[in-house]
Amino acid sequence: MTAISSDNASNWIREFHPADRTSPRMICFPHAGGAASYYFPVSRALAGKIEVLAIQYPGRQDRYTEPAIGNVEALAAAVFRELPTEDLDRTWLFGHSMGAAVAFEVARLMERELNQSPVGIILSGRRAPSRFRPETLHLQGDAAIIANVQSLSGTDAILFEDPDTQRLIMPALRADYRAIETYRPPGTPRVACPIHTFVGDADPLATLDEVGSWRDHTSAEYTLRVFPGDHFYLTARAVEVISAISQLIVEPTQTRG
Repeated sequence: MTAISSDNASNWIREFHPADRTSPRMICFPHAGGAASYYFPVSRALAGKIEVLAIQYPGRQDRYTEPAIGNVEALAAAVFRELPTEDLDRTWLFGHSMGAAVAFEVARLMERELNQSPVGIILSGRRAPSRFRPETLHLQGDAAIIANVQSLSGTDAILFEDPDTQRLIMPALRADYRAIETYRPPGTPRVACPIHTFVGDADPLATLDEVGSWRDHTSAEYTLRVFPGDHFYLTARAVEVISAISQLIVEPTQTRG
C-alpha cells in the first residue's frame, strides 16, 4: 500500500492540515486547469472533522516540468498507483468537473483491483459519462481555450496576462481539455458505491438532466443536490457546499459512533 509520506506520493498528494487518522477521509480531484491548492479552503473548513487530501496532477504549479496526462483513464490509473489504499471503509472521493470523471474512474479501479469500494463518491459539475457532448476545444488555438476558461470564471484571469506564465499554463490546460473532451467509456460503467452529485442550476456544461444520468452509473444510492450558480457555483457557495459535504460524510459517522 502506498503511504502518504513517501517521496513519490508527495508529488501527487497534498495534505494541508493535520488530521485524525481515524476520521473520515476525502480525496479531492481538481477540475481542468486546476490544482490541489483549489481545495485548501475546503481542507481548512473541514479540519478536525475530515482528513482532506488533494491530488496534484502533473504539469502544473510545482509539477509544471512534468508532462501532463491527456487521457482521463490514464490519469486515474496514475493517481490510483499513488493513493493510500488502506482504510477504504473511511474514504470518500470528491471531484469537480474533469475531477469528477477522474474520481469515478479511480473508484472503478478500486473495485476492480482491490475488490473494495470507497464509502461514496461526490461528483460535482459534471454530466454522466453516458451523456456525451462532442467538444473540440482541445484542437483549437490557445485563444479559444483561454476564452472558454475565462468564461467559466474558474481560473484567475491575471494568469493569462503574462506571456511567460501563459506558456507554462497552456500545455497542462490543453491536455486537460483533451482528456475530458475525449472521455467516453464504452457502455454504462457502474460502481457499487453510492454516487452523490452536486451541480449549479445555471451550469452551461452540465444540465440537471445530464447530471441526473449518474444514477445509471451506480448500483447503490444516488442523490442530486442543486445549488444556485454556474459551473463554479462551489466557489461562490462554499459555505453551503462544505455544509452539504459534512452532512454526507461527517453526520452519518457521528450517528454510527
